[in-house]
Amino acid sequence: MNRTSIMIAAALLTLPVAARAQTAPALAPVPREFPREIAPSKIILVGDSTTAVVGGWGPSFCAYHVTSFMACLNLARGGRSSRTYMQERSWELALNEARVPGYQRTWVLIQFGHNDQPGKTRSTELAQEFPGYIRRYVDDARRAGAIPVLLTPLTRRTFRDARLDNDLEPWAAAIRTVAKEADVPLIDLNAASAAAVQTMGERAAERFAQLPPGAVPPAAPAPTASPSATEVNVIPTALPKLAFDRTHLGVEGADYFAEMVAELLADAVPDMRPLLFVDRLDKRAGAAPSGR
Repeated sequence: MNRTSIMIAAALLTLPVAARAQTAPALAPVPREFPREIAPSKIILVGDSTTAVVGGWGPSFCAYHVTSFMACLNLARGGRSSRTYMQERSWELALNEARVPGYQRTWVLIQFGHNDQPGKTRSTELAQEFPGYIRRYVDDARRAGAIPVLLTPLTRRTFRDARLDNDLEPWAAAIRTVAKEADVPLIDLNAASAAAVQTMGERAAERFAQLPPGAVPPAAPAPTASPSATEVNVIPTALPKLAFDRTHLGVEGADYFAEMVAELLADAVPDMRPLLFVDRLDKRAGAAPSGR
């Protein structure tokens, strides 16, 4: 900087603040936003492992198919039947969540059947007990101020002589009857998923499992030795139990059937449609779901 520039700068510093302000360009005030209050909704998923995290379609549904104006809470638990989910008080927790104020609407999606089948300690009797529990879910949800939505159970992907063995159809039929009698929205996931899996065939459906056929499940890590013998060993974090089977879902299967649930919901529950992301490309003839 030469001597002249230094003198000019010094002169500017001696000017009053008001005079200096006049030399800078005036900034237009930015208008402040006053948004309208939001009217959020909520959806609660209730069911077994085919809806739950690590094995079900629920995580993909909550992550990729609801807008930020709908809270999505997955309370499904693996290994539960319609009876044991209620008896262990998981249903009580779901009802408490349904009563939380501040939401315009709260829907409860209810899917059971896999663990209600005979041969298990958690099973229910099909003719009276199973539909009785499903009706109770409907009645309890309504008393809590929520809107129940019944889902028939996701199909297994077991084939016999090139035909899908849809062994869950009797439980799906019982749910359809309850939905009709109680005037409840019905998502016939069993029929839709069975038709899709039958169309794509057994080999194509294998990609929906958690691991490929013959894959060895990862072993749980052993607790690590601590640097000092006086310290407690470090306990590893939870490890998902992965396997190849024809019931549970890996990432690709979860994405595929979450998309299916979203499509069916958009048609069956019109009030929910503006809150759902649905890609209506036809993926049911065997094409792979879009990647994340």
